[in-house]
Amino acid sequence: MSPTIFQFVVAFAILFGIATVGVLIYMALEARSARRLRRRLGLIGEDAEDFEGADHKQLLEGFARQGQTLEKLVDKEGETPRLLAQAGWRGPEARLLFYALQGLVPILLGLGVLAGITLGGKLFQGLSLVLMIVGALILSILLPRWVLRSAATGRRARIRSEVPLFVNLLVLLFEAGLSTRQALGSIVREGRGVLPELGREFDSCIRQFDAGADTSTVLRQLGEVMEVDDLSSVLGVLRQVDRYGGEVREPLMDMMKLIEERRGMDLREKVNTISGRMTVVMVLFFFPALLIFVAGPAALSIMSTLGSVSGGGSQ
Repeated sequence: MSPTIFQFVVAFAILFGIATVGVLIYMALEARSARRLRRRLGLIGEDAEDFEGADHKQLLEGFARQGQTLEKLVDKEGETPRLLAQAGWRGPEARLLFYALQGLVPILLGLGVLAGITLGGKLFQGLSLVLMIVGALILSILLPRWVLRSAATGRRARIRSEVPLFVNLLVLLFEAGLSTRQALGSIVREGRGVLPELGREFDSCIRQFDAGADTSTVLRQLGEVMEVDDLSSVLGVLRQVDRYGGEVREPLMDMMKLIEERRGMDLREKVNTISGRMTVVMVLFFFPALLIFVAGPAALSIMSTLGSVSGGGSQ
């Protein structure tokens, strides 16, 4: 096969891969919009369809199964389901897209490596070729997990920022005479605008309550999955109150004080870190400019004097 024909085949393969990705994204968006429309019309429930059952998603399902196979080789401890829950990607469509991405990234990066080898000519030979292949392989495996981990970390931070308001709302609802389930249901129905992330989580909890699950077990599982210390502490108080009864306002207010103390310590740590960074910036950029501004005229005057003295001595 001549180089020209080989380059043509590689270019065709790359274009085919890009077109495939575009078709998959279009199919996913169309399926999502159709599902939302059917949900609004009341034709299906919230979680009535899993990603393994739709006929129009067969291509995506193939890549998703490939991604699940690859994930089993990488994730030996079952971390991916927990990260998916932390990122809020609990639905079948979200899981489908993630596993499809897990299966598509190695193919796309493989096409990119093939294009680099073909178009790069002599630049990718020997050791550089081996490093490029190994780097693409590692990146294709780790990139989807980096994206998932970043989304989970960001959502956990947003949940942590909602905890103080959540505690205050709980105090108000308990003082109004509501039980734990009723208070959480009221937050889901009426407080989702101010607690968007916690509202989504407690919506899932309410559905489990309606299915007959134990309140303490559901709250414990939520705290373990989210891994947010402030939220786990508040849920621990709710579990104790639900199981043993008693006054709830004082434990929640004590927990609120503890959360505020934790946040104060975090702010002090951030201030200390920023102070150290600003010291480095000041030493590198401010002190040289200050020395030039203060000592510059004196240095120029001394240099001018020495120049005049040396000139007079030579005459």
